[in-house]
Amino acid sequence: MASGLFALLDDVAAIAKVAAATLDDVAAQTVKAGSKAAGIVVDDAAVTPRYVVGFAANRELSIIARIAMGSLRNKLLFLLPAALLLSAFLPWAITPLLMLGGLYLCYEGAEKLVHLIRPHDETAEAHVEKLLSSEALEDEKVRGAIRTDVILSAEIMAIALATIEAPDLLTRAITLAIVGIAITAVVYGAVAIIVKADDVGAAMARSRIGVSRVIGRGLVRGMPAFLSLLSVVGTIAMLWVGGGILVHGLAEFGWHGPEHLVHDLAHSLASLIPPVEAALNWLVTALASGVIGFVVGAVILGGLALVRPGKSHAH
Repeated sequence: MASGLFALLDDVAAIAKVAAATLDDVAAQTVKAGSKAAGIVVDDAAVTPRYVVGFAANRELSIIARIAMGSLRNKLLFLLPAALLLSAFLPWAITPLLMLGGLYLCYEGAEKLVHLIRPHDETAEAHVEKLLSSEALEDEKVRGAIRTDVILSAEIMAIALATIEAPDLLTRAITLAIVGIAITAVVYGAVAIIVKADDVGAAMARSRIGVSRVIGRGLVRGMPAFLSLLSVVGTIAMLWVGGGILVHGLAEFGWHGPEHLVHDLAHSLASLIPPVEAALNWLVTALASGVIGFVVGAVILGGLALVRPGKSHAH
């Protein structure tokens, strides 16, 4: 009886060790995968606030929560199983799919940058929005946000999957699930803070405490400029991430020229200022990837303009 108990305890201890090792592996893989998807996370957080502009303040958090739940549903119920099936049966398809997503990001980024430089007429779109009731408009905006999020979420999951080195399916599944949940929480938590910052500022501006009033007024006055800056950052992130994905994907298929060009350029410029060499190397790499992304996106925009004159803008 005693020997049986000791054997059972040994088995439990062995299982606990395996579980601990698995959790350590999951944690390491999660951090690595999440950091690789950082560029798209920035873009996701930068894009989402525009979907709540124009709605009553008491509806903003509800709209963000609906978009977040849709994003989480996409990641866990659809994209996660699809990613695991790909890794198990069609691992060669991951890089091409990543590159397709990269092309889309380049196109979106180029379209947004062109729109920033030369805004197009949005009268027809605004007229359609006026015809919708507030509830119908909210539903339409939420659906539009979730559709956009599908592409970004697919890129996040694909990048995470390509980064995970664990051989077993369980670790990959747990890591992907944690990455999906964590990134969704970070993105939409940040969006909620950004969207409600002006309301917090307005409340602080009515305070009897002088410092609080000053901070509150600063928030109210500064948020429009901050949101505009965030939109620009999101556009740059699209181009940087999309271009980087394409450069890396081409190297995976044997064409190392673009990757070597970016690497050599970044190394040469960064070595000129040794104290900040690592940071400068990253910055030059990101800028070069962004330029490549914009060129590719501009080519796609031009091709669409030839095929569909006047309809090349993404909505």
